[in-house]
Amino acid sequence: MNRIEHIVEPNEDGERLDRIFSCIQPDISRARVQRSIRAGNALVDGNVVTMPDFRPRKGQALCLDLQESTNRLKPETGEICIVYQDKDLLVCNKAAGLTVHPCPSCTEQTLVQRLLSHFPQMLHLDGERPGIVHRLDKDTSGLMVVALSEAARLALSNAFASREVEKEYLALVEGLAPEKGECCAPVGRHTSRKTQMAVVPETRGGKKAQTRWKRLWHTPDGSASLLSVRILTGRTHQIRVHMAHLGHPLLGDATYAPSSVRAKAPRQMLHAWRLRFVHPLTGEQLDFTIPPPDDFPKTILGISYKMQRIVITGNPGSGKSALREFMAKRQIPVFSADEDVAALYASGGEASAWLAEMRGGAALAPDGSVDKNALMKIMKSDGMLRSELECVVHGLVRRDLELFFENQEASGAVMAVAEVPLYFECGWDKSLTPPPVSIGVACPRETRWQRLAEHRKWNNEKMAMLESWQWPEERKLGACNLCVDNGGSRAEFEEQAQNLLEILASRRSEAADALLKHLEKLWKNPPPLI
Repeated sequence: MNRIEHIVEPNEDGERLDRIFSCIQPDISRARVQRSIRAGNALVDGNVVTMPDFRPRKGQALCLDLQESTNRLKPETGEICIVYQDKDLLVCNKAAGLTVHPCPSCTEQTLVQRLLSHFPQMLHLDGERPGIVHRLDKDTSGLMVVALSEAARLALSNAFASREVEKEYLALVEGLAPEKGECCAPVGRHTSRKTQMAVVPETRGGKKAQTRWKRLWHTPDGSASLLSVRILTGRTHQIRVHMAHLGHPLLGDATYAPSSVRAKAPRQMLHAWRLRFVHPLTGEQLDFTIPPPDDFPKTILGISYKMQRIVITGNPGSGKSALREFMAKRQIPVFSADEDVAALYASGGEASAWLAEMRGGAALAPDGSVDKNALMKIMKSDGMLRSELECVVHGLVRRDLELFFENQEASGAVMAVAEVPLYFECGWDKSLTPPPVSIGVACPRETRWQRLAEHRKWNNEKMAMLESWQWPEERKLGACNLCVDNGGSRAEFEEQAQNLLEILASRRSEAADALLKHLEKLWKNPPPLI
């Protein structure tokens, strides 16, 4: 036992006994002092006193034998990032996956036990969570302030209770959140799932909760937003509950997000990045900012640049198929609108079934497939039928195109290529989301027609008709993001195609680098607290 001996000074006359002893040794918790007094270990002028609120007079002799601390925690080694420390408190950057203090489901390897190995004076603070004045969820990373003395613990606890500590988080949420907003829905224990919190009316146990946010960034397609979130109250899981309640659950949140949103990140994307408070003993204003760990930018890159979508287009005979085949030989997934149409026109295809109802099936061959020559004659003489057929077929091709891109993206492909001759004519350049990179294959008309006559046996009338159904070559190529010249030899074309792949790879890298630089600038120059 530790012994404290003291003569009551004039300014302590009539003060509580437990308070006098706590002021003499401020590193000892008041709870430990009170426990020792109640155990009969306190003497006033040699007489035992067991009431912590006993008020001695000036000049009286006090003695207290302190009972051993109830803290039975053992220090444990483990990495910990200290941002600031002095004799009274420290600020650390808690890693995601690290529990703050022991609990029934996690009795060791917690932040507290690691801190004890660096700051043994914390063993003098009672309880299973010595020095802890606020908490972060296990899978939330970021700044925490921890008391190293009893005086700092009491003062910081009061500061948090009176909302004098400013805390701001980074949250990566599902969807395009409003530029700024506030949620004041009360938060309480879930009515049926006791390990979860929820928005609960105050009449049923919910407590007032206030969350403000400002949007810092969002993905190009609006599928996710990066928010700066400030909580003015400290309810359990407050940010996670409020954002899920508003329809913007945190990516990776295994408790409050649907499975599709959970799968987008390795953990709940929440990081305590800013902490500002007045030092409880010196009165100094302390302000800390810490960038998020690597999983934040990696997740942001993953949801921003999932797969490069490429569309190859050009006029008849330009070499679109040759470029598509070049890509396919390099293990890049490819799609052909023409081949898709061929499947739709085959016996039992959706387009052939539709045509079976038109003109008594005059456009069909005996096997039920589309007779392209017969169809061409009908389309030349019936502009309305041609328009209706294009509407049906283009809708079916677009469905298959979007499904192709979605499936390739889901499989983890870096790039997927679709050959679509009528990409601009259909208006898909303005309606596909996310918009693909359009690549035009350029080739002089004379060369194109010569190739079509040689390889497909098309006559001038057919070539002229099909050409008239498309944009002029100059307009189409001018609308493309990139172009490849196919007016020369095969070797020259393949060299250009290889250069194209390098350009596309460079674009992916440059886009990722630009986003990372933007995020790094944001971490280093945060906006004013909201």
